[in-house]
Amino acid sequence: MYQTHGDGWQITMDASGPLMIALFVRDAAGLHNVGQPLLPAISPRVRAVDHSHLTAEVGGLAALQTEWAAWWDQLLRAHPQTVPELTPPNFEHFANSPALQMVLRAHFGTALTWTRERRSDYSALEIERQTAGSVQVFADLVDDRLLELGRRAHNFTLTIIELPLKEHRAWFLEPDRIIMSDGLLADPVTFRSYVQPVIELLV
Repeated sequence: MYQTHGDGWQITMDASGPLMIALFVRDAAGLHNVGQPLLPAISPRVRAVDHSHLTAEVGGLAALQTEWAAWWDQLLRAHPQTVPELTPPNFEHFANSPALQMVLRAHFGTALTWTRERRSDYSALEIERQTAGSVQVFADLVDDRLLELGRRAHNFTLTIIELPLKEHRAWFLEPDRIIMSDGLLADPVTFRSYVQPVIELLV
């Protein structure tokens, strides 16, 4: 986790295991155009398989899409907590989402392994960034805006959730969250184009 703060403001940036698991399940199940915001495929990609045989008796693909989108929304609202809890092997907390429950049972082990690998990658990336000083950009963006405005910052917190996404961009979730590809910070120009307007809005 990275955190920077000043007088009345704080920016926190970290990855999210539960959201990674959810995205793995989405991609493994071949779900498209589900959840808000609409995020690109995870990286590295996972192979999608047909789940119609698992979900046919509990609503099929339409039910799975609806249940996954509701789960995703719950996870975003509860972040950094995991709601509902992921409790293998039966995933009792998903009893009202039977199609998703079936898919979780099928993929949770692989999703967990994939997520642990990505968390390990992210830890190495954090060390690399701290050594290079690239995360200083967040404090610099706030300081530049305050210098421009000639006043102290409004009180604000900004939570940045980094995820291993193929497309390098960011999505602002009002009022105080950003979902960001974990590769975006390595592209300073594109990074600023997404994140600077949000910080200017909050400051």
